[in-house]
Amino acid sequence: MKNITKLFILPLLLFAAVSCSDDDNKTTVAGLTAPTLSSAQSGTALVLTQATQDDNAITLDWTNAAFTLPTEITYTAEASLAGTQFDSIVVLGRSTTGTLSLSVAELNGYAVQAGLTSNNQGQLDIRVTASIGTSNTIALPSNVLTFTITPYTNANPKIYLRGNFTGASGYGPDWGDNTTPPFLEANGFGSTAFEGFIYMNVATPEFKLIPTNVGFDGDYGDAAASGASGVLVQEGETNIKPGPAGYYYIKADTDELTYSATATVWGIVGNATPGGWDNSTPMTYDAATKKWTITAVMSAQTAPNDGWKFRANNNWDISLGDAVLNQTDGKLILGGGSNIGIATAGTYKITLDLSNPRAYTYTIERQP
Repeated sequence: MKNITKLFILPLLLFAAVSCSDDDNKTTVAGLTAPTLSSAQSGTALVLTQATQDDNAITLDWTNAAFTLPTEITYTAEASLAGTQFDSIVVLGRSTTGTLSLSVAELNGYAVQAGLTSNNQGQLDIRVTASIGTSNTIALPSNVLTFTITPYTNANPKIYLRGNFTGASGYGPDWGDNTTPPFLEANGFGSTAFEGFIYMNVATPEFKLIPTNVGFDGDYGDAAASGASGVLVQEGETNIKPGPAGYYYIKADTDELTYSATATVWGIVGNATPGGWDNSTPMTYDAATKKWTITAVMSAQTAPNDGWKFRANNNWDISLGDAVLNQTDGKLILGGGSNIGIATAGTYKITLDLSNPRAYTYTIERQP
């Protein structure tokens, strides 16, 4: 009988010690001791970089909370945008001890999740909430520390094109009025080797390369008055002038200070195509969809020895193959990849999409 009485009284004691909060469905304990949060990094500006992603970014330390009844306490480290009163919470981690450390990569991910913008300084509020067990039904929040953080991005860098061709080519207004200019993309985080395919539908296109999609700060142009030297400079530059209207494969390296612009016309080639391996069957570009298309009669051929590929200018200087053998997964590799097989002979509509730098794709659809 004593044990039964104790089990009955325990929840009553807990209930008497708490009051409910409608705001966050937690129960806040009045008159008990909340944890006190501290951190050596508090008050310092943290600039996070991918190069140091495995290093420790912050260590949170706190004093233990005190509840009326002896029980296991779970501590939850929480973050939100500074000044938002934890309306939207990102959980940084949980612990049953008085400390929690986060690596640069972990803090970077949480900062971006909370709403900070990559490569821009912002502030996060961080607190620790103590709760009984793991149910989080009774919550004692600590004091709040504010951290100034500049997160990084591990996305491939981009460089943008502003010029006299964008309006006529489906990319938005010419020059500085364009808020979404076309871009080239690097081959990895930290790389300065950019590439992309850009349509230029004016007789004499001109452009500059801009590190961001806003303004002209840090712009690159051609080192020569001709605008066609293939050498980049940032001071005393002229507009880059690739040639006549066309669909250009553009490469640029802002470390080597070089660039190239090659006009391309695309087709399909292979023993599955009407022209065989000797002659590309030309495709047609649609400026509205930014895709190349063709409807062609294809013969049954098995990759990797047979089949077909995409290639530019009826030669093998620039070509694309499937990223995965015999998968026709729609992903392409520039300058390599597998032949694409045709299981059943027939008429097919083939679409090539080069509008997303370094994410080139295709579709192939059997026609009735």
